[in-house]
Amino acid sequence: MYSKVLILDFGSQVTKLIARNVRELNVYCEIISYDTNIDKIKQLKPDCIIFSGSPASIYDKKPPLFDKKLLDINLPILGICYGAQLISKIYKSNVKKSKIREFGPAKLIKNKNHKILLGIKNNSVSWMSHGDTIVKLGKNLEGLAKSEFGSIALFKHKNKNIFGTQFHPEVVHTSFGKDFLSNFIFNIAKCKSNWRPGKLIKNKTAEIKKQIGNGRAISAISGGVDSSVSSVLVAKAIGSKLKSFIVDTGLMRKNEVKLIIPNLKKLGVNPKIINASKLFFKRLKGITNPEKKRKIIGKTFIELFEKEANKTNADFLVQGTLYPDVIESVSISGPSAVIKSHHNVGGLPKRMKLSLVEPLRDLFKDEVRVLGKSLGIEKDLIGRHPFPGPGLAIRILGEVTEERVKILQEADDIYTRLLKEKKLYDQIWQAFCVLIPIKTVGVMGDERTYENTIAIRAVNSTDGMTASWSRIPYDVLDLISSEIINSVKGINKVVFDISNKPPSTIEWE
Repeated sequence: MYSKVLILDFGSQVTKLIARNVRELNVYCEIISYDTNIDKIKQLKPDCIIFSGSPASIYDKKPPLFDKKLLDINLPILGICYGAQLISKIYKSNVKKSKIREFGPAKLIKNKNHKILLGIKNNSVSWMSHGDTIVKLGKNLEGLAKSEFGSIALFKHKNKNIFGTQFHPEVVHTSFGKDFLSNFIFNIAKCKSNWRPGKLIKNKTAEIKKQIGNGRAISAISGGVDSSVSSVLVAKAIGSKLKSFIVDTGLMRKNEVKLIIPNLKKLGVNPKIINASKLFFKRLKGITNPEKKRKIIGKTFIELFEKEANKTNADFLVQGTLYPDVIESVSISGPSAVIKSHHNVGGLPKRMKLSLVEPLRDLFKDEVRVLGKSLGIEKDLIGRHPFPGPGLAIRILGEVTEERVKILQEADDIYTRLLKEKKLYDQIWQAFCVLIPIKTVGVMGDERTYENTIAIRAVNSTDGMTASWSRIPYDVLDLISSEIINSVKGINKVVFDISNKPPSTIEWE
């Protein structure tokens, strides 16, 4: 059985980074809401618990609070930032609202040697981000480290394996963060490093067989990693009882269907191709609002799902939902702003009467790639960059037409090919072109032109939660720009997007 870490989420934007760090140590973890009751937590049988940070303050009128009984169940607990402040307050510490918010790097100075600090040097850089400060610890707590500015940075309970840290070990800015979490998980909680996504096939297929039983399932394959891996996994479990199909929306990458079919057939998935491009273009005519585009595309997909389900008498629908999808679809501490409508979780109408099969819902993207490789899916498919559910429709700013899609497909194909030729594709997390509704004056030969602008985007990321723009060499950028302009009729200008997430998003719409 896997060791298990539970993360109680108090609403921090970087809670998922805690989970990522734990998974990268080959230890299974789950994120649950801060107010999960103690009986449910005991049922999950964790080896330890981590409390996340939060945008809230312990001095808010209704701060998010955990069940205090958790501190008495003899499990190792690590509180991070807000989580640490809650723990310290319960143990009668003096926590005050800071006059000045402590945000940024701070050197860590050890007060005592302890196995949670094993291998971590004095004056290592940590990252602080808090508005409340632990001024004085209660009598049952002892300080293990302070920041260079004198504030309490790390403490523990004198008689229990309960720890609190004011810095954020989960962010890359804390130089020793991975070592710190490793010390807690292995030295304190005694977890085993036994979470191996590549070895999940047997367990996953058994779960799928149990869920579907004698029923039938359908799956829609987009050409992306998630839908391909989930379909191959379900086909391995139930064979011909899975009916797969590819909806050719006309909004896919160039030669998408031709590229993905051969490998899928080798692995027991023989999808039916539904050419629905005319229907999608008809419904998108005149639509420029990105959210309307998404909803029209989603609704049309669902109609096709229903139609196909009725033909096959399916009982289940396979979706490539990933763990970040599950987390982002749940509001932890109050209403959250909608950045964009989701295309995976919770998108089915009640009348459809299909149960969801989501074999990847506990995995991150890189774990899915490892699983896919173990299933025998070719590297070209497994290693593909993420592609949005609505396809090129949200990479075309303004109205979506067949002509504009063709321009974008050609430009994107050149961009991808050149990145692969220059051995850059696998170093970049996601790269794509965007067609901008701006025409500019250009000169080609002896003629003046008035044509479209293409933006190229390339980002480095772990799972898309945050992203930094990729530093593509200037000579490669020059080659990409020249070939797109020279080869794609209708393009006379190429620009390079150098914005990070946050504050920008990765996609343009």
